[in-house]
Amino acid sequence: MHFDVFNGDADGICALLQLRQTFPCDSKLVTGVKREIDLLRHVSVNDGDTVSVLDISLDKNRVYLDSILEKKTQVLYVDHHYAGEIPLAENLNAIIDESANTSTCALMNCHLSSSRPLWAAVGTFGDNLKELAMKQLEGSGLSKSDSDLLEELGVYINYNGYGEELSDLHYSPEKLYKLLEPYDNPLNFISDCQIHFHKLKDSYRSDFSKALMQKPERSFESSKLFILPQESWSRRVVGVFGNHLTNTNPNLAYAVLVKNSEDSYKVSVRAPKNSRVKASDLCCKFPSGGGRTAAAGINKLHQSDFDEFIKRFEGFFGT
Repeated sequence: MHFDVFNGDADGICALLQLRQTFPCDSKLVTGVKREIDLLRHVSVNDGDTVSVLDISLDKNRVYLDSILEKKTQVLYVDHHYAGEIPLAENLNAIIDESANTSTCALMNCHLSSSRPLWAAVGTFGDNLKELAMKQLEGSGLSKSDSDLLEELGVYINYNGYGEELSDLHYSPEKLYKLLEPYDNPLNFISDCQIHFHKLKDSYRSDFSKALMQKPERSFESSKLFILPQESWSRRVVGVFGNHLTNTNPNLAYAVLVKNSEDSYKVSVRAPKNSRVKASDLCCKFPSGGGRTAAAGINKLHQSDFDEFIKRFEGFFGT
């Protein structure tokens, strides 16, 4: 059996689309909401099984990966999040780059000799890396209106992945992947599946309009912090709202918090675009924190750690 393990956001879904459209195979899909990143805990391998892991932190899956590698299972691991020490194993093909200006989709596109550049661009747009996404499209001959549509689709797929539970999402990541998978060209998905495209588009616009009405809870010289209400729309929009804020003012750092069902917050952090300070370095200081250079988060910031986070957030980017 082959296992495809992938993040439920645009970068994870579109990386898998590239891989499976280039090398089709029957596989067991393992995914979840965007912040469920310890996905390898769901994988139990037997002799002869193989595994692909896309867009989830190796560091957060180290114990499970080590167990899989010990069974001599062949593993392809493609990612751009904080990884820590990468295991030295002959049966691990690790394509990992933690640079700020890369995406799992861009790494996959390179690995596959640019065989699926349009899907690479969609996933990279979803990760708020527009310049890199446009590089994936070089030579494609697309019009600006078509590239704008790909950007929209990437944003909507990414937006769909956020939530505390699958019930917060409009489509489960597995279902959305299966809807997209038949289309070599994402523009054909947009034209053929207007009902799905517009469901995501209309929901995104509705949720985003509510986010735009929110005022910052704390404003510092180099950063701002927002706390969204404990609602499903907040959990869905937290990531794309953070992207919007940093695109609007790339000189500031932003934190967007949403209260979880228990006594904790889900935190989304965006580093200033012109900063060398890594958002992941801040979030990794808290349990359940992780991410990448430009964008990171904390799944469960407990109320008891709230003041400490505020202090560190202000000081971290204030320097």
